[in-house]
Amino acid sequence: MHFLPNGSIVQLKGGNKKIMIFGRMQTQADTGKVWDYIACLYPEGLDPNQLYLFNHEQVDQVFFTGYQDMEELAFNQYLQELKQRDLKLHEEE
Repeated sequence: MHFLPNGSIVQLKGGNKKIMIFGRMQTQADTGKVWDYIACLYPEGLDPNQLYLFNHEQVDQVFFTGYQDMEELAFNQYLQELKQRDLKLHEEE
């Protein structure tokens, strides 16, 4: 799976509002669950009371793909490796 870059604008399955990704591989504080993305409402922006944690398969539509350069591509590869390790750990449990 290729992670969408920060700044990407998406809509989730069953959603009616666009959201903007601003973080990847995020750990939910109260449960320890790792999510693929964290996002805020678009165009409103960051509001600590309206943050959305979700996984890649929940994305219904991509309206805009965030900026990508060599640094982003290398970091994306690193995130993919982290996700694979995380999946293997959960399979062993």
